[in-house]
Amino acid sequence: MRQLIDALPEQAIAILDVGGVVTGWNAGAARQSGLPSDTAQGLLFARLFPPEERQEGLPERLLEEARRTGQAAAESWRLHPHGRRFRATTRVRALADDAGRPIGFAVVTLDHAGRDHTGHERAELDGTETTTDTSERSYRLLLDSISDHAIYMLDPSGSVTHWNAGAERLKGWTEAEILGHHFSRFYTREDRLAGLPVRVLDTATREGRYEAEGWRVRKDGSRFWALVVVQPVRDTDGTLVGFAKITRDITERRAAQEALRESERQFRLLVKGVSDYALFMLDPNGIVTNWNTGAEAIKGYRSDEIVGQHFSRFYTDPERAAGLPARALQTAAAEGRYEAEGWRVRRDGRLFWAHVVIDPIHDESGTLIGFAKITRDITERREAQKALQQAEAKRARAHKMEALGQLTGGVAHDFNNLLMIVGGHLKTLHRTAEGDPKAMRAVEAITLATRRGEALTRQLLTFSRRQTLNPVTIRLDDHLDGFRTMLESSVGGAAMLAIDVGREVWPVRVDVSELELALVNLAVNARDAMPDGGMITIVCENVQTAPGDGPPLAGAFVALSVADTGTGIAPDILPKVFDPFFTTKQAQQGTGLGLSQVHGFAHQSGGTVTVDSRLGAGTTVTIYLPRSHDAPEAREPARAAHHVQGTVLLVEDNPEVAEISAAMLAELGYLVETASNAAGALDATARREFALVVSDVVMAGDMDGFALARALRDRRPGLPLLLVTGYSEAAARADAEFTLLRKPFDLAELNRAVATTVRRARGDASNLVRLDEARRGRRDEEM
Repeated sequence: MRQLIDALPEQAIAILDVGGVVTGWNAGAARQSGLPSDTAQGLLFARLFPPEERQEGLPERLLEEARRTGQAAAESWRLHPHGRRFRATTRVRALADDAGRPIGFAVVTLDHAGRDHTGHERAELDGTETTTDTSERSYRLLLDSISDHAIYMLDPSGSVTHWNAGAERLKGWTEAEILGHHFSRFYTREDRLAGLPVRVLDTATREGRYEAEGWRVRKDGSRFWALVVVQPVRDTDGTLVGFAKITRDITERRAAQEALRESERQFRLLVKGVSDYALFMLDPNGIVTNWNTGAEAIKGYRSDEIVGQHFSRFYTDPERAAGLPARALQTAAAEGRYEAEGWRVRRDGRLFWAHVVIDPIHDESGTLIGFAKITRDITERREAQKALQQAEAKRARAHKMEALGQLTGGVAHDFNNLLMIVGGHLKTLHRTAEGDPKAMRAVEAITLATRRGEALTRQLLTFSRRQTLNPVTIRLDDHLDGFRTMLESSVGGAAMLAIDVGREVWPVRVDVSELELALVNLAVNARDAMPDGGMITIVCENVQTAPGDGPPLAGAFVALSVADTGTGIAPDILPKVFDPFFTTKQAQQGTGLGLSQVHGFAHQSGGTVTVDSRLGAGTTVTIYLPRSHDAPEAREPARAAHHVQGTVLLVEDNPEVAEISAAMLAELGYLVETASNAAGALDATARREFALVVSDVVMAGDMDGFALARALRDRRPGLPLLLVTGYSEAAARADAEFTLLRKPFDLAELNRAVATTVRRARGDASNLVRLDEARRGRRDEEM
């Protein structure tokens, strides 16, 4: 029995007398504590604990609880002679003789740090096997007190000679039922047929120890997974006298291990099956150690092509040269995670935008053993985000331009009325100042300022697409030939001008004055971009565009391009060139509205405009004007209105503007009657006949100028109606129902507008009148 106790390699077992003094010390206790048996015997049990736990009285409490209840247990620190501490669980069981008198204690100590990865304990230190003076009965009581291990003895043939309480609990046989029977009955039928019990004893005899795991059978036939240790027992002269056998039920542990292995298997299958993420492992140096299906799909490498290679090959050449792969691993190791986005390279050399996460992997001791790397191809998401940002930028720009247009439109009417008053009185001032050079210079300065104010308002209204247009169908080749002289005078002699327009260019329908202003703006900008001279080229050609071809619109267009050989526009400035008031010119050299007017004219004409520029290579601005299928309209000279005698009804709610307008009409030979609102005009036309009605569009009251004109058209179908406006939303929606005259105007412009209005009313105008009537007829039918 003493040999059996000493043969237990997994348990540190000690015997204490009733005073807590060590009287028995097995080999397992010697290996665990580092104290040989002859040194340990005679020590107080308390000496095995560290000072702080002795001060707390832990050893005494364990012994006292064992005296009272029969057993006690506690987890605590234990001391090694060399100063090492280890965490251990100590179980104490009280021992008594047949009469029930206390004779001592049995102590079993489990060292937590001595467990290996399978969960059972390994001795860390070798001890010297010694004999004890403890009685054989004490050892038997000790073995019977161990209930979680089956500990029993076999004779050399394998028959059971001793059976402890733990063996009875684990295997189900009582000592009386199993003594004398061969231990092979604990094995499964398959293991018995395979001769496993014989090999167990043979291995233990030859090698001094046998250890294995396998299925074992209980008395009721149920199976359990057992950890088995068999050691030979020899007497003092080395003769084999039997075997000490320890069996432990580790079914639950095996089930947990199987569950863990299955979980790991499923995880590996999951990782392997993920196709939209590249999941792979790196060693501490960045070498790829495994590779999933997603990594192959994203990066293009098969597992056998990439495992063993450094992960830096997925980075671009500039990033490798900058040391980015190494910094990524350093960051992951130092901070616990690395996350970034950037360009990565596929096997075929193509780039993709990747989201990358790198996590360090440490073992149980905290040593870095590698990295887990996850890469996702987010190229499509990045492109979608860029498209969304561009759309938001366009929307913000559209909102800004709409706000500017509303502001411009709100002040344009009143501003044009002011310019109308100033310009109307200039003629009087001019006559008064004749002969006075100083006064004439003042009049000329006022005249120049008035014209600049008119141009400024006109450019703002054109950009915001609130300018009232008078479109006609023209051929650009004919028009540019006649307009060449004006363009040459605008650019001066420093730049050469070339115009290339073929006869095959389609007609377009535009406001001629706005077209001319746009060409002048582009020519002047081109001239300013060539301070040392250069070439300005104007080219017209027919283009048929489809979605995605270049301009944002699709259809048939005439592309009117103005190119220069100047300094070009910087890429960061190019998106801003159409913004109002944005200019790169020096102060007093430009208003920043030239390209804004071009932009507004192109879009208000149903087209668009693009800019192509390179620094040092020049700039090309292209206006796309929709093709017109109407025949070009002849430009007839205006005939003087004073041939038409009669009275004009002038409807204007601004007295100063009414005074100036009446003076101009009188100068054209008309008698003038005025009305300040639409109601007064209706009353006047009901009382008498008028040769012409000239009405402002924006007026106070229930009816504006358009409503008044429509009412008069219904009452007096042949009455000539001329509308005057500086700005009006209604004018933009009129669709050429009436002749419109823009404020501010001079006498010549008023003369032409009156002549055109009278001709249309008489029916002797050109096909333009018939086209307006046809449009009005179609609209009336739809209503």
